[in-house]
Amino acid sequence: SKFLNDKWMIKNGFLNDVQEHKPWWWNIKVQKLNLSAPLILLPEVSCQKAIEILQEKGYDQAPVVAESGLILGMVTLSNTLTSVLAGNAEFSDPVTKVIYDQFSKIGLEDSLGKLSCILENDHFAIVVHEQMQFNGNGSSFMKQMVFGVVTAMDLLTFVSRNDKK
Repeated sequence: SKFLNDKWMIKNGFLNDVQEHKPWWWNIKVQKLNLSAPLILLPEVSCQKAIEILQEKGYDQAPVVAESGLILGMVTLSNTLTSVLAGNAEFSDPVTKVIYDQFSKIGLEDSLGKLSCILENDHFAIVVHEQMQFNGNGSSFMKQMVFGVVTAMDLLTFVSRNDKK
C-alpha cells in the first residue's frame, strides 16, 4: 500500500511532481535554507558530556558521526535525559546507547517539497552532501558529509520570511 502513497513515494525518491497546486517554495532546493554548520558528536562522547555540550551550545539535537564519516544516528537532548532518568543509560555511557538510528537524509539539491514530505513524519532530517574521495591506491568511493540538520521550524521560517503573497 505504501507504493500507492504519494508522500511515501516522494520521500523515498520515486516521485517528483505529484502535487498539482504546489506552493511557490515546493521546487526550491534545500541549500537555499542557508543552514548553519551542525554540531557533530563522535560516538565515544559520554551521555553526560553530550548533555553539557548540547545545553552549552543551545542545540536540541546533533548527529553522531564516526571518524570514518559514517553517520550513526542522532542524539537528542530529551531522549538522552529521558534514557538516563529512566535508568536505561548511565551518564558515563557512550552517546551511541541513546541515539536514534532511524533517521531521514536529504541532499542539498533535493527540493523543499521532498523535505516537507519527510518532515510530516519525522522531527528532523540530516542534510547530506555526497563527495567522491580517493585513497592512496587511486580507488574512489562516495562519502556522505553532514551539512546540517533541518527541522520543520527551519522550513516554516524560510517560507514565512520569503512568502511571495
